[in-house]
Amino acid sequence: MSSSSLPQRNAVSKKKKKPVRKRKKKSFLRTLSRLFLILILLLIAGGSWLYFAPSAHNLRYLIADTLITTQHRYMAKYIIGEDELKDRVKEYNERFVHMGDEKDTHTIVQPPVEVEKPLVEIEEVSGTGYSGYVMTVNDPTKVRLGVPGKIGSGEKVSSMVSRTGAIAGVNGGGFADPNWKGNGFKPIGLVISQGKLFYNGLGGKKSTQIVGLDKQGKMIAGNYSLNELSDLGVQEAVSFQPRLIVNGKGLIKNAAEGWGIAPRTAMGQRDDGALLFVVIDGRQPGYSIGANLYDVQQIMLKHGAVIAANLDGGSSTVLVKDNEIVNKPSSQYGERYLPTAFLVFEHPEQADITNIWEGLDPAKIDAGKKRTH
Repeated sequence: MSSSSLPQRNAVSKKKKKPVRKRKKKSFLRTLSRLFLILILLLIAGGSWLYFAPSAHNLRYLIADTLITTQHRYMAKYIIGEDELKDRVKEYNERFVHMGDEKDTHTIVQPPVEVEKPLVEIEEVSGTGYSGYVMTVNDPTKVRLGVPGKIGSGEKVSSMVSRTGAIAGVNGGGFADPNWKGNGFKPIGLVISQGKLFYNGLGGKKSTQIVGLDKQGKMIAGNYSLNELSDLGVQEAVSFQPRLIVNGKGLIKNAAEGWGIAPRTAMGQRDDGALLFVVIDGRQPGYSIGANLYDVQQIMLKHGAVIAANLDGGSSTVLVKDNEIVNKPSSQYGERYLPTAFLVFEHPEQADITNIWEGLDPAKIDAGKKRTH
């Protein structure tokens, strides 16, 4: 056979094999696309259930209530609708006002002193989705309301504690906070410290929801006018709501009425006079999501509170002891600048707290102005 009759190498038809790397890449992309499709279907199914299923009603409103407590309140309209959002906020405000109406009749009964207790005790508390602390102040007459030290800006609670020589402090009342970027210098409602009216932002309102203390250290919480507060001898007070417990009974019936999940601060009192400050961290998945007001109420009742009220929460929530921040504030910027804080002193008569708003017109204070320090 001649060489010309032999098949030539380049004449043989061979099918090229695809590189292994390309086959693996295509397989990965197919798997990824399938997972993406499954995810889309799950989102559609979950969204349909959330919006249309009767069984999802409570969850839908829990999400909306939680958003209402944040700077993203407007997003709640995508969960329950814009009209329902307005009605929801109005309903809460009306309910909170009503919760402050019942007359408080609790009295302080000092038990015989068997063993001297420390002025301040702090314990950890936790529950479903939340972690936090309860600070007990065994002598309520040792508490004063702290305010900022400079005009034009609120002050961090840790700074107030350090500057005034307090041994502990907790954030106090609310404040005007445009776009959640306020300077912390414009309180909402009233501020009373050492028996003096430091700030009156009521405008034409005759009364406000108060959280405070009288001369004997008895806690005052509820809806009061300035004249009533004067008659009661209120020494330290801020405006905030709602009252959670009155005459030993809780005012919030269940978690569904608990105004969403958020970081919380609240103040209460036992019948022996000891003050209870509940501080719950939140908005930190893996550690603490937050609590609703029913959770806070139940913590207070468990610790013997006969009266309790909500204080400013959210990113304002902070507990300071011995110049150290005990909890984990939720703000990405760290501790916030605030107008008020309840401070604990070994010798409160030596506390130097002056009226930083003296001579200022509350209506002219710019809550959004950049801090001066």
